[in-house]
Amino acid sequence: MPVFFRSKAALFLLAAVFIVCSLLVLDVRTLIPPDEGRYAEMAREMLLTGDWITTRLNGIKYFEKPPLHTWMSAVAFTLFGLGDWQARLWNGVCGIGGVFLVAYTGRRVFGERAGLYAALVLGSTLFWAAASQFNSLDLPVAASMALILCALLLAQRDDATAVERRNWMLLCWAGMALSVLTKGLIGVVLPGGVLAIYMLVSGDRAILRRLHLFSGLALLLLIAVPWFLLVGARNPEQPHFFFIHEHWDRFFLKTHHREGPWYYFLVLMLPATIPWLPLLPVALVSARKRVTGRFQPTQMLLVWTVFILFFFSYSSSKLPGYMLPVFPAMALLTGVYLARAPRSMLLLVAGLLAVVGLVGLGCVRIIPHLNTALLLAGFGAALLCGLAAWFAEARGQRVAAVLAVAVGGWLLTQLLMASHEQFGRVKAGRDAALAIRGELRAETPVYSVGTYEQSMTFYMGHTVIPVNYVGELEFGLLQEPGRGIASLDEFYARWRATAAQGQPQYAIIREDLYAEARRQGLPMRERARGSEVVVVSSP
Repeated sequence: MPVFFRSKAALFLLAAVFIVCSLLVLDVRTLIPPDEGRYAEMAREMLLTGDWITTRLNGIKYFEKPPLHTWMSAVAFTLFGLGDWQARLWNGVCGIGGVFLVAYTGRRVFGERAGLYAALVLGSTLFWAAASQFNSLDLPVAASMALILCALLLAQRDDATAVERRNWMLLCWAGMALSVLTKGLIGVVLPGGVLAIYMLVSGDRAILRRLHLFSGLALLLLIAVPWFLLVGARNPEQPHFFFIHEHWDRFFLKTHHREGPWYYFLVLMLPATIPWLPLLPVALVSARKRVTGRFQPTQMLLVWTVFILFFFSYSSSKLPGYMLPVFPAMALLTGVYLARAPRSMLLLVAGLLAVVGLVGLGCVRIIPHLNTALLLAGFGAALLCGLAAWFAEARGQRVAAVLAVAVGGWLLTQLLMASHEQFGRVKAGRDAALAIRGELRAETPVYSVGTYEQSMTFYMGHTVIPVNYVGELEFGLLQEPGRGIASLDEFYARWRATAAQGQPQYAIIREDLYAEARRQGLPMRERARGSEVVVVSSP
């Protein structure tokens, strides 16, 4: 490793630049529906109502997920006010935290160079870098799973002292509790499955005696269970919906309409792991080899990767973000491999990054709706960094080459994400929401006719009354039917009555239903247009 990177000052500088840049990019895009708008709005409502137990979306009970992500976003709003970067702050912190966890774990378990490489790989992998600035649950659950994995690896080192093993295992159990509070039972099911398979593959059955089962389980229950007891006591319908509908039905049935072929995640891995894709197959195969000692960390990482991908591939519900928990494990294996990889492999990685940049530059003009300048900058950065990495590796400067690839991958991801802003702003209906926001009061009725625009409620700072629409609000509306209007006729009658009284009212109407409302002679004035919706008010 070059002398420069042996100094703590250089590593601290690299870490500081990464942290600052990762936080700055949180505010470059509008919150894209549905996920980003949904979770921002849930946190806004939690802050407004002061109810930190019953999670709500659009003022309606919403129990699809546990509350940790909403809690943390509400805390960010409390500390820094409402805004785009505040809504994404927890994801940014989790993304950064995952990178530093991998760096520390890699250094302690596999060596200094492997730790540095693993951190650079994870921080610059397209999917992890993108998810770190996208407001959804996928990255926080991946970060909590990374905490479980890294704490387990650190606890089970053959040279760990009894005190170290106990403390790291307690942190591992706490990570499981945080994962449960983020996404549900997968926080226990996935680590449990990995552990069982690891014992079969490695023969290390004595690991059961090193897990601090009783104290760890007590800690998990102490952290995770209180919210479930409180929310169940206040909302008796929550346990069945959450544990049966959102776990059993989601995994085994196709009721959520998110199915995909068995190879769904394998195909997604191809773009998701750019620029490190060429190294992954070799790194995974190399992980099968046993190492000296009782604990087999590379086999644990291999089992973690394969089992979690298999688990979600078998599930009837598939979304791209489900595979994020395997990325820290793959980054560690890639870091271990990079420390001894032949020159040809890194030249292949550098060449891939350069080719992606070159092809992208040639295709920029035919990519619609995106910012051309940012696309050119992103693909140009990939090309230049790929070439720089190639020349550095050709000269035997491995650390510089890995750093160049990492910088190129990170810049490519961030600039591609930023290039979507024009499209995303329209999709979110931000300008349409801001056009009426200043006129809204807490008591002003705002109807959402035939649609529910996830981001518009956040940017208006106001909930809506759903009309002729249920969607993901269906369960909550069944519990509180008075919060919605089932039919268009009822909406027409209510709108006319309020208009006759001269009271202000607003509606977000799907375009086809807006045409129908005009044919019905509904008294209204068009105020703004969003993506396939029209915003109107009483004349």
